[in-house]
Amino acid sequence: MSEELKEQYEKIFRYCFFKVHDRETAEDITQETFLRFLESPNYTDMNKELRYLYTIAGNLCADHFRRKPAEELSEDIPDESDFEDCILNSAALGTAIRSLPQEDRELVVLRYINETPVSVLAELYGISRFKMGRRIKVILDELRKQFKG
Repeated sequence: MSEELKEQYEKIFRYCFFKVHDRETAEDITQETFLRFLESPNYTDMNKELRYLYTIAGNLCADHFRRKPAEELSEDIPDESDFEDCILNSAALGTAIRSLPQEDRELVVLRYINETPVSVLAELYGISRFKMGRRIKVILDELRKQFKG
């Protein structure tokens, strides 16, 4: 495995963990992602390996949720003090990010936590770099508004 590919492992793991919220499952999906990438005989354009890895990982995360049986909702309603503690303990940024739509949260994680280039994100989402840049700017503006409000 090339050194460049090893560097991408941690980024793919964080992406999977963000999607599935379980460390062991994220590790399994990350390993499966790299196995599929390395076994792919017809993928030869190594300049787009990061996009390909994110595509594989995203599909495997989606497959994980399709296979997972739906959990029943609990009848227990947390009392008011637990709810207030939960709100007070939340970090402002985490709260603001969680309030974003799922796809916007994913973009923030990919762009600023995984440091994925805008060009790779644009290819991944099938839009131009400029449109992706504007979309990220709109997301950041929304986060700024929440902090001011």
